[in-house]
Amino acid sequence: MKAAVCREFGQPLVIEDVELREVGPTDVLVDVAACAVCHSDIHYAEGAWGGYLPAVYGHEAAGVVTAVGPQVTNVVEGDHVVVTLIRSCGSCPQCNRGNFVFCETPFAADETHRLTNSNGDEILAALSCGAFAEEVIVDHSQVAVIPKTMGWEAASLLACGVITGVGAVMNTSTIDDTSSVIVVGAGGVGLNAIQGASIVGAPVVIAVDLAEEKLAIAKEFGATHVATPDTIKAVIEEATGGRKGVSHCLVTVGSSGAIRSALRYIEAGGELVIVGMPALGNEIEIDPVVIAAVGHRIVGSKMGTSDIRRDIPKLIEWYQEGKLKLDELVSGTYSLDEINGAIENVADGGTIRNVVLMDSSGA
Repeated sequence: MKAAVCREFGQPLVIEDVELREVGPTDVLVDVAACAVCHSDIHYAEGAWGGYLPAVYGHEAAGVVTAVGPQVTNVVEGDHVVVTLIRSCGSCPQCNRGNFVFCETPFAADETHRLTNSNGDEILAALSCGAFAEEVIVDHSQVAVIPKTMGWEAASLLACGVITGVGAVMNTSTIDDTSSVIVVGAGGVGLNAIQGASIVGAPVVIAVDLAEEKLAIAKEFGATHVATPDTIKAVIEEATGGRKGVSHCLVTVGSSGAIRSALRYIEAGGELVIVGMPALGNEIEIDPVVIAAVGHRIVGSKMGTSDIRRDIPKLIEWYQEGKLKLDELVSGTYSLDEINGAIENVADGGTIRNVVLMDSSGA
């Protein structure tokens, strides 16, 4: 099968023929129909968070189940599924608390490479997926069934960008219909955080970004107000009836500077949710006495603290009811051979999400 292989950090991906290992007892083989390009894939391919090469990236996928291991009971051949990087055993202390994104159990897949090239060299299936490929093998816990009537482009977005943004609101934060909310960053994850805040009924949702065109789009996704970093103080006062801060701020960009600035946007007793992931080694200085004195809460949100079996069906329901925008998030579609163009376009900041469609899919 074909896959887009990263051989050098920061260099274009190379389309190569690779082979998958056999399906294990708890594995699912998926014929990939679509895989969206996430900024995390780009950062990893640039070497921002380490890792090793060669590797196949891609973790925001959807496709058709073509084989299952003998211990798999949650899906069958022919099911349409979303493929995520969230892999969970369901029984460790973290899973028992509902923290599936922090599952502590080692998986057999971590000990065995799933991909090799024609020379037999091992290739990393990065982020537990490796979905910039025509097929993937993942643990059964990584997939969620979707309606067969759902479009592949929209479905693929549920795997990461949507559950990360909406989940940061629904699962991680304490945002409700009394909250005033700022979302820093109006990219793919930010727009979904805006959607989430709008869906729960927050009366004030302020989108903050440097790009005016992104702010215009943010209004279409539920932002009641928009601001740049230079105008944010005035917009907060206007939106909240003269208050100096908001109750909640979500930072969806991987910027230490944005996180530091966000602490100035929240009022006493307010909550800062860090959603975007800066590169390793970035640090910010915080005076702890200030945090204690004003009762600020600072929390991290990984993959929206999601339970895909619970959250993806709910997101699909909202999509079908017209409450959640998915199709509008897709900026363009590309073939696997065109993946470097799709990545470059996303890296330049000119799109929300580009989706790679696999011509080989039987979907």
